Amino acid sequence: MNSPSLLSRILRPLPTQEGKPLAATGRAGRHLPAALTTGAVLIAAAGLPLFFAPAVYVAVICIFILGALWELGGAFARLGTHLTMAPLYVGAIGMAVCAWTLGAEALLFALYATVFACVAWRILDSEPKGRVSDVVSSVFAAVYVPFLASFVLLMLRDFGPWLILIYIALVVANDTGGWAVGVMMGKHPMAPKLSPKKSWEGFIGSACATIVVGVGSFLAFDGHWAFGLLAGIGACVIGTIGDLTESLMKREAGLKDMSRLLPGHGGLLDRLDALLMVAPFMHLIYSLAF
Repeated sequence: MNSPSLLSRILRPLPTQEGKPLAATGRAGRHLPAALTTGAVLIAAAGLPLFFAPAVYVAVICIFILGALWELGGAFARLGTHLTMAPLYVGAIGMAVCAWTLGAEALLFALYATVFACVAWRILDSEPKGRVSDVVSSVFAAVYVPFLASFVLLMLRDFGPWLILIYIALVVANDTGGWAVGVMMGKHPMAPKLSPKKSWEGFIGSACATIVVGVGSFLAFDGHWAFGLLAGIGACVIGTIGDLTESLMKREAGLKDMSRLLPGHGGLLDRLDALLMVAPFMHLIYSLAF
């Protein structure tokens, strides 16, 4: 039996297979040298174009979106659901380009067109089994990955690169504060069946870190401290829900990581989960504050 071609695996991802993870080097459960190296590469790939070549930054975001959609397709395939990948890929690029060039209204229309294409694609498919679950899951994927990610490009278009850094810093503070306090003092699990290492003590650490970063950052850019406080609290709550949402999908699919694309980190969605959820909220806050 011939193995599927590369194009076939892109358009119809095979069920994600768990690989042997890199040996953990600490209580965080990750191989820290690999994680730090991968993190540095990601920062360079996304950070440098942000200031010096915005068009390249848009292309990088599109690559991340496509990779995350492919990961999601593999996870859903483990559940017997097949996303309509072709219209999702095309629609994802359309949403990103519309957000960057035309703004929020065009992004919303691109989402509508993507949803319509996903439904039509599955209706015209000769395989009748699983149409409803495939369509519903594809619509979820269209909203969860490319639509939410396109708000990052809206932020860049409307407010410039420095406020993108505040948004990223808030999500990083949420992860780092929760990790540091959770490792040192975490005793009460927040959602043990979804994410056993996430604790209420860590959540408090996340809140403290995001509030400090939020208030300090908004004051530095002549924004009102109250918007910084609101941004910090929102980034903590929404970012944590974003983490748990992805954990819910992984547990449902029986996965520890969405993929092995990022050594030491797992998959793209393992890194983008909170960023995706927080992006629309931060665009709203910036619209009110600046």
